[in-house]
Amino acid sequence: MKHISILLLIFLVFSFGSCISTKKLTYLQENEQEIDSLIAVQRVQKPYRVQINDLLSVRVKALDQELVGMFNPIDEGNPNATGEEKLYYDGFRVDPHGNIRVPTLGEMNVLGYTVEEIRVKIEEKLLEDYFKAEANIFVTVKLAGIRYTTIGEVGAGSQIIYKDEVSIMEAIANAGDIEVTGDRTDVLILRQYPGGHKVHHIDLTNIDAVKSPYYYIQPNDLIIVKPLPQKSYGTGETGLQTFTTIASIASLLTTMLLLSTRLNN
Repeated sequence: MKHISILLLIFLVFSFGSCISTKKLTYLQENEQEIDSLIAVQRVQKPYRVQINDLLSVRVKALDQELVGMFNPIDEGNPNATGEEKLYYDGFRVDPHGNIRVPTLGEMNVLGYTVEEIRVKIEEKLLEDYFKAEANIFVTVKLAGIRYTTIGEVGAGSQIIYKDEVSIMEAIANAGDIEVTGDRTDVLILRQYPGGHKVHHIDLTNIDAVKSPYYYIQPNDLIIVKPLPQKSYGTGETGLQTFTTIASIASLLTTMLLLSTRLNN
């Protein structure tokens, strides 16, 4: 009887310790003081600066479109291509030296520039060498989507979203959301910088995550979701699964203990 009591105690400890609480699964939780209050978000994220292997979309327009035709890329790839495949053919990839090759203008260094600074640079070059102000040239420069990768306890793989700004919540939702066994309290972001890579941390269960400088992702970010300790226990993702698993183990141990007791007697 004493052994059964000990097994019951172990059973209860594991039951409570193995379950994943709702608090660890809920995104952007508010404090009682913050409920229904306006969250003042200060945009501390600096403008993104172009890096090697980024893909840019550059277009030049004017009153006379024939005059600017030689500055725009000619689609020589698959005529049926759309989306990312089309951008692969007529976009401008930043080479290892930080340059892009624009039709007629030739090579231009864009490494470390923002897309707005690149736009101004191209526009000034066009007005200096090819056009007068009366031509009303209009240059647009955009990142050809924001590509990122997710691994760990989340839908894994490379994703691309065609927007100028993407939050980590949107990026994770686009990848298929974090698994029940994923640690939302400490999501890692491996971010590329000109001098190398840095790892940043963000707690997605806290409403203050929206104030983080890492709430908005950048091109080539690697989002890593670590597993919760409960996954290594192997007891189940829900309370019912945990109960069933531990009950089976407890039943097996009890049976073995009873058999052992009978054999000794």
